Amino acid sequence: MGDNVEPAIVKIRAALAQAKELELDLVEISPKADPPVCRIINYRKFLYAQKKKQKELKANQSKVAIKEIRFGPNTDDHDFQFKLKHARKFLEEGAKVKAYVFFRGRTIVFKERGEILLLKFAQELEDLGAVEQMPKLEGKRMTVMFNPKKK
Repeated sequence: MGDNVEPAIVKIRAALAQAKELELDLVEISPKADPPVCRIINYRKFLYAQKKKQKELKANQSKVAIKEIRFGPNTDDHDFQFKLKHARKFLEEGAKVKAYVFFRGRTIVFKERGEILLLKFAQELEDLGAVEQMPKLEGKRMTVMFNPKKK
């Protein structure tokens, strides 16, 4: 009910008359109740408040970006450190990191080297990110996922 109307069981016509008198709307809140529950409110104001609340909730949602870092099975130490620095930056910004070793041609025989590389990468990042998925071979790439740790 409105601010100056007491809750009561009223016939529909009387409720509509009250709403018209107050220049407000009669809105059905709970149709399945016995008797149905209605409220006298400014419906446009109500819709505006709901839209505003939904917009606020949407603004507070965080979109999680997934950043990818690609290695070869023969990645040397300097490149590894360079890519590690980027991964650290991504995790600090709150993005997920997907690191993968791409095996091209006959390099697929170095699966162990790729797995060791990814495990070393995970060990270096354990202070900033949690491993979501251990290294897994999918076709020609071995992948590992990191979630940023909450501060």
